[in-house]
Amino acid sequence: MEVIANCKMTNTDNNYVKILFRFYSDVLEEETVETMWATIVDKENGLYKIDNIPFYVPLLASDDIVFAEYDKDEEMLTFRETVKYSGNSTVQVVIMDNSRDINEIRQLFIDLGCITERFKDHYFSMEVPVALNYKDVKLKLDELEKLEIIGYAEPCLADGHRNS
Repeated sequence: MEVIANCKMTNTDNNYVKILFRFYSDVLEEETVETMWATIVDKENGLYKIDNIPFYVPLLASDDIVFAEYDKDEEMLTFRETVKYSGNSTVQVVIMDNSRDINEIRQLFIDLGCITERFKDHYFSMEVPVALNYKDVKLKLDELEKLEIIGYAEPCLADGHRNS
């Protein structure tokens, strides 16, 4: 499966590059490829800042700095390692109750200060910014899960959010 994520870039912005991530997805239970946009931090040393919310890539959040290099077999920049974590967290949310509108659920988290990216009719990823107290977000996630409205995973929970 290939997933292509969106970001804030414009077609005329030359400071953006696409990076390929190849990994096994526990969510999809298969080998997966996801491409994400990043801004160039230091091209000579292969450093890039992730510019969107990962849909499936584990242990990665927006604004993380990664090392990527051109891979001849993949024919594009390919992720090698995370160099610096931003402190943002990524949460994956699946709508379990088909009678619920995904945008209404997303709005609940936007109102709490999160940023979301919808992938499909019943799935979205969410960024919890580093400065946001995760406690209120976690309470809402747990409440909705207990009501069987959503299911969620925390594939990249920053240290600062684990302790809130």
